[in-house]
Amino acid sequence: MDYSAIKLTAPIKDYLWGGRRLITDFGKTTDKEKAAESWELSTHPDGESIVADGNFAGMTLSQYIEKNGGTECIGSRAAGFDFFPILIKLIDAKDNLSIQVHPDDEYALRVEGEYGKTEMWYIVDCEPDSFLYYGVNREVTKDEFRERKENNTLLEILNKVPVKKGDVFFMPSGTIHAICSGILICEVQQNSNTTYRVYDYDRRGADGKPRELHIEKAIDVSQLTPSVIEDTKDSNVLAKCEYFTVEKIVCDGDAEFTVDNGCFRSLTVTDGNGTLTLNGITTSVTRGETVFIPAQTATVTLNGDFEAILAYV
Repeated sequence: MDYSAIKLTAPIKDYLWGGRRLITDFGKTTDKEKAAESWELSTHPDGESIVADGNFAGMTLSQYIEKNGGTECIGSRAAGFDFFPILIKLIDAKDNLSIQVHPDDEYALRVEGEYGKTEMWYIVDCEPDSFLYYGVNREVTKDEFRERKENNTLLEILNKVPVKKGDVFFMPSGTIHAICSGILICEVQQNSNTTYRVYDYDRRGADGKPRELHIEKAIDVSQLTPSVIEDTKDSNVLAKCEYFTVEKIVCDGDAEFTVDNGCFRSLTVTDGNGTLTLNGITTSVTRGETVFIPAQTATVTLNGDFEAILAYV
């Protein structure tokens, strides 16, 4: 088994609401006009991360894991899931995303054949006066929900939340939500691409037709009572649930963290640059790069001036 840290190259998604900051500010390479999302850590068939260099360069992350012991590589806790557990993205919302919701595991596995999606957002950067939608602002019945979709007043019952750099939002499955224009986030989520679109500002897709909505499925799975936004400003642990743990790493000169046999670690650099040393091998890291660390008992040493998101099960 290869115990070294490996850099990943992320597939790029050019959804219509995306901008170009992932290209201009975060070093992403694509021939697409827009870079709405980069899938930093992904084994999902809709877009797999690729090993960027070294002996395994060019392999998908799934292939790399298989070549390096499978369960041993991802760790015992991660192997307890039916699929690779986590998907991590950088998302640049130049325009509003659709109002959407994700199902829980029971519904998604039964209806879609994959996990549901609980997720968390870390606000990497945003424009002044940016906001997002997080849940409903009062209790709503399914009949009212359907009626407001039909008469185009759905936004009136959503919880509109102003945001600033460094804010964190934990989004359990069933929470109606939308990232709005001017926000760039790092998203850690269950390994799923199931999204039910509720409202899309009457936008047209590349084919000129209105984008598909999933109203009945959304009504089935939506939490229609207000959600609580947790305050994480005094903790380096940004989110912790049965699906993932997310920490903020700040390296101001030197720092370190430990890894174990229970789960791999994924480190996504959100600002600055420096180095990461594991088992005597030093790897450079800079904003927009993600490093995969196989499960093992070791200490990772950091040097430089940077901030990063560390995710694991």
